[in-house]
Amino acid sequence: MKELVEFLAKALVDRPEAVQVSQKETEKDVVLELKVAPEDMGKVIGKQGKIAKAIRTMVKAASTKDGRRVTVEIV
Repeated sequence: MKELVEFLAKALVDRPEAVQVSQKETEKDVVLELKVAPEDMGKVIGKQGKIAKAIRTMVKAASTKDGRRVTVEIV
C-alpha cells in the first residue's frame, strides 16, 4: 500500500522528490502518512478534498484482500 500511495502522490505533484510516505502498523490497522512539499499540498488534496478522497478510496479497495484497514493521512 505504501508504494501505491507514493506512486499516486508523485504523479500529482510538481516536486516528486519531496514525497514521503511513512507506515505505522497495528494488529488490525495500517496508517500511511503522506508528506509533500507545502506548495504541492493543494494538488494532493484537490478541490473540496476530492483527490484525497480518491486516493483513500483506491487504497481501501486495494487493501480489502489483506483483511486490514488502511488509513491515509495527509500531513
